[in-house]
Amino acid sequence: MKFIKNKRLRIATELMLVTIIATLSIYVCIIRKNITVVVDGSPINLVTYQKTLGSALKKSNINIDVKDKINKPLNSKIVDNGIITINRAVNIKVFVDNKELNIKSAEKNVTQMLSSQKIAIKSSDKVSPSVQTKLTKGMNVKITRVDTKTIQKSSPIDFSTVFKKDNKMEKSKTNVSQKGVKGEKKITLNVTYENGKEVTRKVVKETLVKKPQNKIIVQGNLTATTYSRGQTSKTSTNVINVKATSNNAKKVSSVYSSPKAAEKTSSRGSSSTSGKVLSVKSTAYSASNGITASGSKTVRNVGGFSTIAVDPNIIPLGTKLYVEGYGNAIAADTGSAIQGNVIDLFFNTNAEACNWGVRYLKVHILN
Repeated sequence: MKFIKNKRLRIATELMLVTIIATLSIYVCIIRKNITVVVDGSPINLVTYQKTLGSALKKSNINIDVKDKINKPLNSKIVDNGIITINRAVNIKVFVDNKELNIKSAEKNVTQMLSSQKIAIKSSDKVSPSVQTKLTKGMNVKITRVDTKTIQKSSPIDFSTVFKKDNKMEKSKTNVSQKGVKGEKKITLNVTYENGKEVTRKVVKETLVKKPQNKIIVQGNLTATTYSRGQTSKTSTNVINVKATSNNAKKVSSVYSSPKAAEKTSSRGSSSTSGKVLSVKSTAYSASNGITASGSKTVRNVGGFSTIAVDPNIIPLGTKLYVEGYGNAIAADTGSAIQGNVIDLFFNTNAEACNWGVRYLKVHILN
């Protein structure tokens, strides 16, 4: 009987152990989980008996930084065959608004990092590298603020200088007939600034406010021909050509003494004219050597008799005359170009000869 009792006890014990083992096996199967942890794209397969994700990662020596980004909370329960994604935070530098920011971020790319850091960017701003660039350790991100403004300003318009020829004025003379006045225009520009500094400006519109007024310079266009004892020669450009008319001669003669005045001022007692009057073409000259064709010295004597060149066939040498606008003169010089009713008046300077130019006038033969 005792043997039977012991056998029954042994069998009961064995059955209990089997039951316990079976129960434990079932429990172990229930709490055992297979999970996949993906760290920065690299998968790690784990078998865990932990209840929460945080304890399972800690048990597997997978540390989570406060800046790391994980797709599930650390206190969440583990699900068999679950996938956990971990993006490790990296240190980067962001240069923006004249500041250097040291940032640790686990975002996927630049644009997500800027958004998480609440760094606003406009569509016109420049971001380098591009916003879709994946974050990497040690990356430098530079943001250039770009602003565009429309401004208006006034700008002067330079006037032009116009030259006009005047055939009635000596070539050596000029006259400003109209002063130049600058104009004005309004310019509309688009100005681009990068980080507050101007980089480009583009004219988009110009509006005329005031037209410029040209400066007009009148330049003489007449060239005089002077004679030096009958030898024709072109003077320099500041010598002009004056065509005198009988009317001009009358105007000129009215300024100077009349034949009556000549009678009064005739030297050596000559107080009357012969009554003979010649209409002549008068020119003027100045001689550097001062010697006439007859050998006498050229003289310009306003109070007495001045030297003139004549055609001896018309006016004999030594004849005393009164020349309208010139005064008393003596025919003492000749020249190859002095032919017919032409006289050549002597002046001390070339400038005086040029000012006389060419005049048509009358000469009075003195007794």
